[in-house]
Amino acid sequence: MATRMKCAVENISQKIKRLSSNVQKVIVGKDEAIELAIAGLLSQGHILIEDVPGVGKTMLGRALARSINGVFKRLQFTPDLLPSDITGSSIFDPKTREFEFKPGPIFGNIILADEINRGTPRTQSSLLECMNESQVTVDGVSHKLPHVFFVIATQNPIELEGTYPLLISELDRFTMRIKMGYPDKKDEEKMVASHRLSHPIDSLGPVMELDELAELQERVKNVLVDDSINSYIVDIVSATRNSEAINLGASPRSALFLYRASQANALLKGRDFCIPDDVKEMVIHVLSLRIMPSGGAVHQIRELQEELIRDIVSRIRVPM
Repeated sequence: MATRMKCAVENISQKIKRLSSNVQKVIVGKDEAIELAIAGLLSQGHILIEDVPGVGKTMLGRALARSINGVFKRLQFTPDLLPSDITGSSIFDPKTREFEFKPGPIFGNIILADEINRGTPRTQSSLLECMNESQVTVDGVSHKLPHVFFVIATQNPIELEGTYPLLISELDRFTMRIKMGYPDKKDEEKMVASHRLSHPIDSLGPVMELDELAELQERVKNVLVDDSINSYIVDIVSATRNSEAINLGASPRSALFLYRASQANALLKGRDFCIPDDVKEMVIHVLSLRIMPSGGAVHQIRELQEELIRDIVSRIRVPM
C-alpha cells in the first residue's frame, strides 16, 4: 500500500516537473517565479505580478496555457474598459426575438489581466465574482467559468500616473503576489540567442491536458497537513493583527490561501504531506500584499510589507 502511494506521488511529481520544465523553455532563469505561478495554479487561486514591463509576465501566462493545452485570453486594462468588455453581455437576436448571452474574454483558462490598476474601480470589481466564485452573473443569470480558471494580474509598481490602486478587498482575492525581476547576464544571453530564428513560444507544445491539471488540483487538497502546521499557519496570520507596526492585518481568507498554497508547494516538492518549510516558502508571497503597514514611503511599501511578515515569522514557534 505504501509503495503504491509512493509511486502515485512520484508520478504526480513528474507531471509537475514536466510542466515547469516546459515553461522554462520560454521563461529563462526564472525558476522560482515559475514554481510560484504553478503553485498558484495548482491551488486553484490567482496571482498578482508586480514588476516593470518586459520581464516576461505575458509570456508566463501564454506558456502556461500552451503547456496545459488551455485557452489563453489577454485583457488590457484601460480607463475606458467596461465590465461588459470583460464578462460579456446579452445581445438581442432579431431571429429568435430573445436576448442571447455573448461570453466575454474572461471565459478562458489562463487569463492575463494586464495593468489591472489602469482599469477603473468599477471595471476592476467585475473580476471579483469571477475570481471568488468562478462564475459571471449578467442580467441576473449566472454563467459558470471553465473548471480550470486562473487569473494572472499585472501592475507596474513604478509608473503610477493615471492608475487606480487596487483595494485591499480586491488584493485579498489573489492567492499570492510574485515578482519576475530582471534576468542575470548569462540567462539574458541565452534568452536573446533563443529568439534568433523565432520566438520559443511558437514551438511550445502541451505536456498535459486540462483534465490532468484538474486532477492535480484535486490532489493538492489531499496533501496531509498536520494539526501543528495548521496551528502554525493560524498563529502567523493572527500575529499580523496584533502587531503595532500593522494597521490592517491579514484576513481569515489569508489563512485558507496559505494553507492551500503550502499544500501545493509540498506537491511541487514531491511530497504528499506538508512540512513547516512549505509554509515558510509561501508566507511572504501570500500574506505581504494583504497587510497595511503603519508607516513607510509609498514607493517602499512592498519592501516594508515583506519585512514585517519576515519579522513575524521569525518570532513564531516552528512546530517540530
